[in-house]
Amino acid sequence: MNILAFRHFDFDDSSAFSEWAQWGGHELTVVDPEVSLEREWLDSTDLLLILGGPMSIYQEKEYPWLAEEKRFVKSAMDRHIKIIGICFGAQMLAELLGAKVYRHTAKEIGWHRIERTGEEHPWLSQMPSQFHSFQWHGDTFDLPEGARLLARSEACGHQAFAYGDHVLALQFHLETSPACMEQMLTRWSGELVDSPYIQTAEQIRGNMFRAADSFQMLHQVLDQATRIQAKA
Repeated sequence: MNILAFRHFDFDDSSAFSEWAQWGGHELTVVDPEVSLEREWLDSTDLLLILGGPMSIYQEKEYPWLAEEKRFVKSAMDRHIKIIGICFGAQMLAELLGAKVYRHTAKEIGWHRIERTGEEHPWLSQMPSQFHSFQWHGDTFDLPEGARLLARSEACGHQAFAYGDHVLALQFHLETSPACMEQMLTRWSGELVDSPYIQTAEQIRGNMFRAADSFQMLHQVLDQATRIQAKA
């Protein structure tokens, strides 16, 4: 399977995806859409991964390349290419499906509990009903019309949704490695303010052992996404 991943900041660690791709014999291409984005990739992509980023999906004036990335993703959706959007990527999918994306009343940073809603989706069939995942976001989104809400957290009611059987949006980060977290804690330390859903650097580091379980859950989601044929 040919997998294309859009990475939106230079120290984002894609090792959780590359290790899984190597084990499964898949071809993974990781690109920065600000630098390079070719329409021809649509013809060869079986699974599109839209990863996180420090920008907001509505900041097209500040990040003019966003408009072209959105057009690419919309074309992938129209072609029924399988898509998984994570954090910023989930917000992009929500917007492209007609929902509003906006600044949330509370930032969510650190390891927070996620609860599944009971709605089933084949790509999440191996996921537990409750689990902890790393989070780092200040935006949220309304649920798109026709989408199924799959997960929520105490601070954020929309943590995951599915649209049809080929689009999955995850607000939380199963893919973030401890090395990437350390970079976040250093470069974005100013965001670690006193707030109910923002953990301290010490709390985040104290829970980094959870990354191994997160990687396992991510690989299960990816396994299911590659095995199950989306309907055209």
